[in-house]
Amino acid sequence: MGVLDRLSLAGKTALVTGGGTGLGQAIALAFADAGADVAVSGRRIEPLEATVAMIEAKGRRAYSVSTDVTDEAQIARMVAGTIAAFGQLDILVNNAGGGGAGRGKVFPELTLDDWHEGMDGNLTSMFLCCREVIPHFLERGGGRVINVVSPSGMRGRRGDFMYGIAKAGTVQFTRALAMTYARENIRCTGIAPGAFPHFLEPDVPNPRGDAQAAGRTGIDYEIGPLAVFLASEASDYVNAHSFLIDGASTSAGVLPAGLVPLSAD
Repeated sequence: MGVLDRLSLAGKTALVTGGGTGLGQAIALAFADAGADVAVSGRRIEPLEATVAMIEAKGRRAYSVSTDVTDEAQIARMVAGTIAAFGQLDILVNNAGGGGAGRGKVFPELTLDDWHEGMDGNLTSMFLCCREVIPHFLERGGGRVINVVSPSGMRGRRGDFMYGIAKAGTVQFTRALAMTYARENIRCTGIAPGAFPHFLEPDVPNPRGDAQAAGRTGIDYEIGPLAVFLASEASDYVNAHSFLIDGASTSAGVLPAGLVPLSAD
């Protein structure tokens, strides 16, 4: 078997949370390109239906389900519906999340509701989705979990109490799940995207790009090949690690601390 054969996802099925737009959609489409059938979930049905149409245009089966990933009952329905639609589930991508909790407040103003919004939307949701899927993976003799984590969970940033702390938890959750099930052929890895504005084409300039180490921000489709690799047989001995995809910005001090390297001039 050659390298490209090991990257194939033919015969596999995947579930991508937050799959209607942005990086989730890009991952779903990349999986379809690699041969997988793909289910996508999210709160809004219209973007999900658009993603389903794009997956089906690539000749793959698709399924969508409106889901709030902080709700246990809705997560159970999402997973059961995906398995019913495809007869199996091989890959889970925990992409849904958000960074708006407590925004604009100083620390003493933060409420317990702010805290729970940040933790539940980014970390608890990941725990709940994995808890629902792992029994199916164990029955099938293995599976892949890919968690979308963040550079914000790898470095501190002033005032970032909910999102950064929750995302740090997702990095550790990835390690814990991987270590727990490594001998059951269940792999768990993370992808940590840097600045991805989600609305740019390759030839459209973005003023945020000047502050990045690479001189530009990421384009959504660039996350796809890494996700395919981590979901495929090509990464069989890769486990527990979270991979930065940020054009070197975190290493350069640009993200997430907000510091820009001094110019050589």
